[in-house]
Amino acid sequence: MSTHHTTTTGHVPPTATLTRGPDAPGRALSPALLPATVLAPTVPLLDGRLVDYAQLDHAASTPALASVARAVASVTATYSSVHRGTGWLSRVTSAHYEAAREEVARFVGARPEDLVVFTRTTTDATNLLAGALPDATPVVVFDSEHHASLLPWDAERTHRLPVPHSPAQAVAALGDTLAGLADGPQPLVVVTGASNVTGELWPLEEIVGLARRHGARVLLDAAQLLAHRPVDLAGLGADWLVLSGHKLHAPFGAGALVGRADWLDAAPPYLAGGGASLAVTADEVTWATGAARHEGGSPNVVGAVALAAACAALREHRGAVEAHEAALTQRLLRGLRAVPGVRTLSLFGEDHERVPVVAFTVDGLDSHLVAAALSAEDGIGVRAGKFCAHRLVDTLLSRAGAGGDTAVRASAGLATTAEHVERLLTAVARLAAAGPAGEYRLREGAGWEPSVDPRTLEAALPW
Repeated sequence: MSTHHTTTTGHVPPTATLTRGPDAPGRALSPALLPATVLAPTVPLLDGRLVDYAQLDHAASTPALASVARAVASVTATYSSVHRGTGWLSRVTSAHYEAAREEVARFVGARPEDLVVFTRTTTDATNLLAGALPDATPVVVFDSEHHASLLPWDAERTHRLPVPHSPAQAVAALGDTLAGLADGPQPLVVVTGASNVTGELWPLEEIVGLARRHGARVLLDAAQLLAHRPVDLAGLGADWLVLSGHKLHAPFGAGALVGRADWLDAAPPYLAGGGASLAVTADEVTWATGAARHEGGSPNVVGAVALAAACAALREHRGAVEAHEAALTQRLLRGLRAVPGVRTLSLFGEDHERVPVVAFTVDGLDSHLVAAALSAEDGIGVRAGKFCAHRLVDTLLSRAGAGGDTAVRASAGLATTAEHVERLLTAVARLAAAGPAGEYRLREGAGWEPSVDPRTLEAALPW
């Protein structure tokens, strides 16, 4: 069966007029106000108290914005088939879907010719690009990357660079590697914007500039960065960017690959099926190009709208978000470093600029036990483990001289208050000095849990 390729673009009904009502996402707010997150319920402690949930696990998933919840409620009242329906609600839904694509492009500073391909997650978007690389494309990636950026590439064509000690060392190692690839196919450099383990910012301008000088292309993993700092894809000069909605205060299930069209248009469709195909006969298939080529099947319209709503809110209130998070980051770092027995992990040095993410260990305590005790005794949500960045965590633990093979990660954001940070610091100091107040057991497959837990898990089904 032969194949043909025809360029298509997203279709917005010519008569569609998109407006924002008084409660619509992206509405103007006072610059002093932060975008509100959906209010979390109180949580029970072992001593019987109910407390405000201290949300310090933003690096894993961010709570939804209130404007996102309103957008989801609004679009579920009207959504219908996208692009292939002639009914009025299909036309409305198609307009919403393409407007969401435009909002995401605006949010990341995409170039006019860049594609925005909606995916499920950052991992999904990165794997999409991995499947579109021309044959024999070498990939250069640091061992410090999240597994979503480290693992999708053909092992025989991948050049893994060791975890660097400094930005200068990272740039130097990359330059040496690219110089050695000068006579081969065009390389792809994969780099994160902010470490998902330590929150530290990578030297993106230097890395992208170096790649450009060596004729390489660049994929930016912006999953951990975009909720906290803006990205201008066009100004930076990177070729692609990947992101996830669930790290941007939108629900799970929506992400995007944003960037150049040429490799994507030349590759087989990511999902062969309706939407990606323009015409099918007994002898040939004509595939679409553009975003539609890799969005086969009925798209996640609600997810795309939720993602766009989050992007709009963050874009309009960047100043307030950054000021709020800068104060949290400073207090979190300073407070944890002052606790005897606590070791904070750093990639580039303790004073390196970062988003509000801090990984640490407590001498003599398993990190998973620390996380369990913070939850059960203080109502604090953190993460423990290796955070899908095993090579990096192993290296950082070794550098810090920490015992054990995992760490605790506290990550702040829009749902974090100053009281949450103070509660964490007080609780960590207590744990470092005297250990958990309660008795805990390590249960296979479940981790640490209170040996006696009077709480009843109330998880009423939402339907």
